Amino acid sequence: MNKRMLSADENSTEKKFAERLRELRAEKGWTQARTAKSLGISAVSYLHYEKGQRVPSLSMIVKIAELYDVSIDYLFGVSQY
Repeated sequence: MNKRMLSADENSTEKKFAERLRELRAEKGWTQARTAKSLGISAVSYLHYEKGQRVPSLSMIVKIAELYDVSIDYLFGVSQY
């Protein structure tokens, strides 16, 4: 298995994504299980996203942005709204 090292920018982007997921879910007052069900994935998969252990597919990123009614730029820390 070929593992590539993340650059500092990639690592901070992934951390920002995970942080934003936690913040948005908390603002809604949702559990990880409820959020995962809304996205059609397992709670464990969503937990990995929030912990920054995995990055979802592009289609899942779009679903997450739609669920929270935010832009993809916001999810990755590129914009503040």
